[in-house]
Amino acid sequence: MKTTKHATVLSALALVAASGLLLAGPLDPPAGPVASTHKTLTEVEPRIAINATNTPGDADSVFKITQPGSYYLTGNITGVMGKHGIEITASGVTIDLNGFDLVGVPGMGSFDGVIAIIGGLTSIEVRNGSVRNWGDGGIDLGSAGALNTLVENVRASGNGGNGISVSAGSTVTGCKAHQNTGNGILGANSSTVTACTVYNNTNSGLNVSHGSTVTACTAYLNTGNGISVGIGCTVTGSTAYQNTAHGINVGNGCTVTACTVYLNTSNGISASSGCTITGCTVYDNTAHGINTSHGCTITDCTARFNTLDGIQCADACVIRGNTCTRNGFDTADGAGIHVTGVDNRIEGNTCTGSDRGIDVDSSGNIIVKNTCSSNGTNWDVVSGNVILVVNTTIAGAVTGNAGGTAPGSTDPNVNFTY
Repeated sequence: MKTTKHATVLSALALVAASGLLLAGPLDPPAGPVASTHKTLTEVEPRIAINATNTPGDADSVFKITQPGSYYLTGNITGVMGKHGIEITASGVTIDLNGFDLVGVPGMGSFDGVIAIIGGLTSIEVRNGSVRNWGDGGIDLGSAGALNTLVENVRASGNGGNGISVSAGSTVTGCKAHQNTGNGILGANSSTVTACTVYNNTNSGLNVSHGSTVTACTAYLNTGNGISVGIGCTVTGSTAYQNTAHGINVGNGCTVTACTVYLNTSNGISASSGCTITGCTVYDNTAHGINTSHGCTITDCTARFNTLDGIQCADACVIRGNTCTRNGFDTADGAGIHVTGVDNRIEGNTCTGSDRGIDVDSSGNIIVKNTCSSNGTNWDVVSGNVILVVNTTIAGAVTGNAGGTAPGSTDPNVNFTY
């Protein structure tokens, strides 16, 4: 009985093996040449390596890109005396530094790490690497006016000119510019600069022209302004710390929102006419915390420990809902809020601990709903203004569900000293 079962199993296995052999097909290959099933190198890496064969240089460049396409580094590049590192003469070029380092050499002259060398170029991108110690700029896509360019995730340091420069309609994002002799980042009109850090540059840390947007950037210890923008610009969510000139400097018609400006040698925020400044903190700056010209709106800001005024404005401004404390710090003289012209509306601010709480030099202003306390002089307002000030009545202790004393007036526009 056992022998019969074993014989049956062996027979079944033999049939399966035979069936497999039949299904495997013929052992001999078909007639004709054998075609490769593998991808070419170009298909695997559909980009062009930057090297002496693919991108040979010339009299003023180590490498030169003359055709549109996607290019990449395969290793570090060391500069040569009297030559740019990578020179671009075509539009539609993308360069991936691939994490490698372009480094200049001492005494090389005014040459750049990467440069778009001729006018009229457009759509150039440089990303992902380090560009340092070149005699002039690190990455220069701006001086010849290349339009619609992008610089992303690049570290530019120790260059003799600007760290990174771009022309109109360009974007710089995720970059760091450190210890460059010019500006850290320089942008022309309608530039967008996002999530960049500019540190210890000899000129301004970040300097962009009209119609530009700066978001989530940090400027520290630059010899010029930390962040400087032209007219019609927006600066949002950025920090300027310990710069030698203004922390943030903006032209006419700009908006500055949710910025922190601390320990700068001049004004924390300096603004021209028609600007809106909202939700900012200006702290311990050597001149004014916020200094504006005509027709500006300053709301919901905090100005503290600035050497001169917390907020100073000229005329036709709205100054509302700000907290200003301990300005005129140390031996200097300053007010929480100081207006020098006419037609200003000063409303709903709290001013404490400064040399003067609210200081108004000219007639023709309206001052309502503010509170001042513990200033050297709480109110210093010339005649000819609309203002009512009441010294509050101090209540006793309040425990439980009722108590206290009315502050001294029910007028909805009264200002209080307390």
